[in-house]
Amino acid sequence: MTPITTLDGLLDSLRHAPSRTVAVAAGEDPNSIQAAARAVAEDIAKVTLVGDRARILELCAEHGLDAGAFAIVHEPDMAQAARTARDLVRTGEAEVLMKGLVSTADYMRAILDKEQGLMPAGGVLSHVTVLELPAYRERHGKLLFVGDVAIIPKPDLETKRRILRYCVDAAHSFGIVKPRAALIAASEKVSPKMEATVEARAIRDESGDAFADAIVDGPLALDVALSPEACAIKGLDSPVGGAADVLVFPNIESGNVFYKAGTLLSGGRLAAAVVGTTAPCVLTSRADSEESKLLSIALGCRLAGGR
Repeated sequence: MTPITTLDGLLDSLRHAPSRTVAVAAGEDPNSIQAAARAVAEDIAKVTLVGDRARILELCAEHGLDAGAFAIVHEPDMAQAARTARDLVRTGEAEVLMKGLVSTADYMRAILDKEQGLMPAGGVLSHVTVLELPAYRERHGKLLFVGDVAIIPKPDLETKRRILRYCVDAAHSFGIVKPRAALIAASEKVSPKMEATVEARAIRDESGDAFADAIVDGPLALDVALSPEACAIKGLDSPVGGAADVLVFPNIESGNVFYKAGTLLSGGRLAAAVVGTTAPCVLTSRADSEESKLLSIALGCRLAGGR
């Protein structure tokens, strides 16, 4: 497939073939319903709203939406709505789970339930964010896949390997055959005083076997991961070449600050999903915009194998 290089391109790639169904847990909040309505209207996905039917119908009327565009499963209790939506995914009636008005705690409990959840044995829950940053898109003509910026506070070496795998797989799903992946640290020099540099080098050194489907380098500071000029000035000959597709951050603080700076200060757009589960799980804030939720629905469908 031709690589997807914009988030609008992600939407385009899913139109007119709505082969994936999204189950929304407690789908009675305005932004989720509006995003779901756009996803259905634009042939991006089918949607089942699990929640208070009366409230859903009221919101559809309030916003001029056709409630008949959705399947609606009545469940007024939000925690139970999360479990019911999860079970639709477990039974194959939906391929993507999405958080609506339900609290993050109840949503995650449904996913992580040891007997009925969506975590495979030995799985590691993580988060992939796809960023469209105007300056990077203009310079390199592509998106950035980053992790983990939302779930894992301080990943250890094995967890970083998992995060790298999730991000590389996400890039593959966008048609990037051999993504360039940068393991981010404060410096390119390995120092035992900076654990992130030691672990990045360990992952890089083994990447020929474990990540033959990617080009992996690290430790790399952010400037040399994203800027060929920085590589030239520093005399750094990196296979990533200042044009990374994937960024793996050493901890949640650095990743979270990066993505928020990119969206709040530079007008970036994003799509995000929880991964490591048996199906993609969209985890957006209740205050997130309709567009952000729509793009995350699309990412979930893409990761689920939507065409």
